[in-house]
Amino acid sequence: MQDQGKVHEIKTRVRYQETDQMGIVYYANFFVYFEMGRTEYLRHLGLPYSSLEKEHIYFPVTEAHCRFRSPARYDDILVIQTWISGLKHATVEFNHKVTRENDNTLIVEGVTKLACLNVNRKPARMPEKLRRLFE
Repeated sequence: MQDQGKVHEIKTRVRYQETDQMGIVYYANFFVYFEMGRTEYLRHLGLPYSSLEKEHIYFPVTEAHCRFRSPARYDDILVIQTWISGLKHATVEFNHKVTRENDNTLIVEGVTKLACLNVNRKPARMPEKLRRLFE
């Protein structure tokens, strides 16, 4: 993980439906938590996904990585931290860190990389106003 610069933080409570037969959060749900973190990070910057899409700017995930450190269980309150760790002409990379609120245990660390697409859904240079916000 790189420098955490501007970190945005949200919290969520683990719902029963997010757990597996062993009673721990099913691994794929961490990618949903990462999405929640990214969405709220952008909203905090004044860029909800809905406004980007109205301008025909799309950001699909092109890579996602996750390293599991400790299990999370039903009813745990998770703290999801998100920050930008890389910025190129057409991509942005987000780092994510999830901890359990009551004991600050590191649950998972991850990275998602998104590509900027234009109205034709083709890779495009990131608009300057986005680049300035991300920097």
